[in-house]
Amino acid sequence: MHRVVVLALEGVYPFELSIPVRIFGTAAGPDGEPLYEVATCSLDGGPVTTSADFSVTVAHGSEALSRADTLVIPPFTCGPDAQREWLPAELADALALLPAHARIVSICTASYVLAAAGLLDGRRATTHWNEAGRFQRAFPQVEVDANVLFVDDGRVLTAAGVAAGVDLCLHLLRRDHGSEIANRVARLCVVPPWREGGQAQYIERPMPEPEAATTAATRAWALEHLHHPLPLRELAEHARMSVRTFCRRFVEEVGMPPGQWLAQRRVDHARRLLETTDLPIDQIAAHAGFGTSASLRQHLAATLGVSPTTYRRAFTASRA
Repeated sequence: MHRVVVLALEGVYPFELSIPVRIFGTAAGPDGEPLYEVATCSLDGGPVTTSADFSVTVAHGSEALSRADTLVIPPFTCGPDAQREWLPAELADALALLPAHARIVSICTASYVLAAAGLLDGRRATTHWNEAGRFQRAFPQVEVDANVLFVDDGRVLTAAGVAAGVDLCLHLLRRDHGSEIANRVARLCVVPPWREGGQAQYIERPMPEPEAATTAATRAWALEHLHHPLPLRELAEHARMSVRTFCRRFVEEVGMPPGQWLAQRRVDHARRLLETTDLPIDQIAAHAGFGTSASLRQHLAATLGVSPTTYRRAFTASRA
């Protein structure tokens, strides 16, 4: 069974601390069997002071990291000192216990720990948008993307602030066991299986005028018509905006251009069809709006690094 270890550091935020056990602990197979074992530890096995007015008691010390398949580090209070030591010796020693195959996940400002340990050097990563500038100055060797909810860079994954930890854990669940199980967990937790856009939609900006039009209705309409080409001009016409205004408003609301958003939604739809149907690849390409199987293969390879056939085979074996 895949073992998820959650490392609670002093000053941990309780909400983020609870995310991994809520998501991974809810995941079950076809016969109700648990798919993950979740263990929470501290560096010394003792109680941990949280950012709230209570402490938490954990069952494990740092030795639990030696048996981790996935390590999740939630954020913790950092105080006003910009020169905080993000990787004290005892934490560095604990991280050294991780097996070579283990995935490492940070939520929110716990990305500072990963960066201080050198795990993000030369990698793309994210953190809370309000910390992105400071983070980039502290670790110029990291490619910081403050617009996304999370970054999956293979073995090392980083999530943006607070609830983005839910998005990343659901993403890992989807990566491990497919959309069907991830969607079931999301429904049980009463959260969306995936959220559109990135952090850009949460960054502080002047409030729009009450009468200002939005692209929400057009996005919903596009999801119902993914099998059509949906050129930019047609999307703008549906929203009753000029192309220029539509593109600007879309980026403000979603955090990415319409074309990029549409390509991601097409890939998501193709993945669900590959996982849950026996449709031929060319029909899935048509349903998802890619037109040809060659286009679907190109987009899936760029996004996931695998072909449609390989992706389907992996999740067919997982279901079996």
